[in-house]
Amino acid sequence: MIVSMVSLGCAKNLVDSERMLYLLRQKGYELTVEPGDADIAIVNTCGFIQAAKEEAIETILELVQLKAEGTLKHIIVTGCLAERYKEEAAELFPEVDAVVGIGDEAEICAVLDRITAGERVVQFAPKCNMPLTGGRIISTLPFFAYLKVAEGCSNGCTYCAIPQIRGKFRSVPMDEVLKEANWLAENGVTELVVVAQDTTRYGEDLNDGVSLLPELLRNLCKIDGFHWIRVLYCYPERISDELIDVIASEPKIVKYLDIPIQHCNGDVLRSMRREGDAQSLRTLFAKLRDRIPDITLRTTLMTGFPTETEEAFTELAEFAQELKFERMGCFAYSEEENTPAAKMEPQIDEEIRQHRADILMEQQMNLAAQYNENRLGTVTEAVIEGYDKWGECWFGRTAADAPDIDGKLFIAGTPKDGYQIGQYVQVKITDILDYDLMGEVISIEHGE
Repeated sequence: MIVSMVSLGCAKNLVDSERMLYLLRQKGYELTVEPGDADIAIVNTCGFIQAAKEEAIETILELVQLKAEGTLKHIIVTGCLAERYKEEAAELFPEVDAVVGIGDEAEICAVLDRITAGERVVQFAPKCNMPLTGGRIISTLPFFAYLKVAEGCSNGCTYCAIPQIRGKFRSVPMDEVLKEANWLAENGVTELVVVAQDTTRYGEDLNDGVSLLPELLRNLCKIDGFHWIRVLYCYPERISDELIDVIASEPKIVKYLDIPIQHCNGDVLRSMRREGDAQSLRTLFAKLRDRIPDITLRTTLMTGFPTETEEAFTELAEFAQELKFERMGCFAYSEEENTPAAKMEPQIDEEIRQHRADILMEQQMNLAAQYNENRLGTVTEAVIEGYDKWGECWFGRTAADAPDIDGKLFIAGTPKDGYQIGQYVQVKITDILDYDLMGEVISIEHGE
């Protein structure tokens, strides 16, 4: 039997998919990337906001069509959408052979045995049954991988359904994290991307409420093989001086932080059950830029939250213009059932929510263009990711670009056999292509 895994949503979900793939291969299943080449398709869904739910539903319906055509024999749905809607999801897709929660993913092989024997499986084990560690099949490019250091979230933001879906925040014990990191390094990973729902909260549940992230990063930097260590999803109120010092002083840690602030207006943030205001955020970002020269700051903003007035939105737009984030994403508030924010009145019209998000993203496009123009003529480190046969050139990413999130760097005038995937090079920036860059290699550092 041939199995295909379709992994949707965030990098944390991708790690879960990689662990299921490992279990399937250990059981003897053949794996393929393409559902059209498989007997069984598993879709690991996202269910965070409306857009993610729509993508999951569309993907499931595409698999249902393949099954109707006789290409697929069985379909399994798991992940956040399944965990969130449970029996409702099973009723919505009668053609699906199994709908199981995140607590059942460690038993994925048993689920396959049951559906291939003719049984329909609909079950939802406790969320805590999902293991925090386990073998993985790396599905990203071979030189980089995500290291998930915690599961769930206990922040309780009023707009967010993640605690309902994934459960309380649970840190992976330090020794287990380092064991997995060593395994990744031994298997050729040179760029390690540290993730959790709130990475800055790592270890608080193991260490009397005190974050262990600085200590973890220092230990990761001691592992031979890693060239870049990147940290994503740091909450502003938990970015300590100790953490800043570690990022500033450790050469392996790329000077890049993803800090999802959502908003800057104090009243809106309090309604979101988030801390801070515009002034506290200004202070933090000024400190980061002062103590970590050349840092790349990414943030995520939300527009149209129920308590966002026109004045509050204007404050947010002016704040984003003032701070000039090197990287920024913005999404319109999604009214999620069973969250406190969904009960707030009045809810802002969806068109207004999206219009405000569009304004911020158009503003950000101009800021990004200015940022890229300022990089013309500079020399930066980059990693080679592949060869673009249409553009007939190699491409990669700079240290200021996280995988699958930010822009690309295209290498001008390079022969097809000029580089290897995973090589680190020094590049002079020669041109800009919207969000992307063009450059020429001036030296090769090392690679696989």
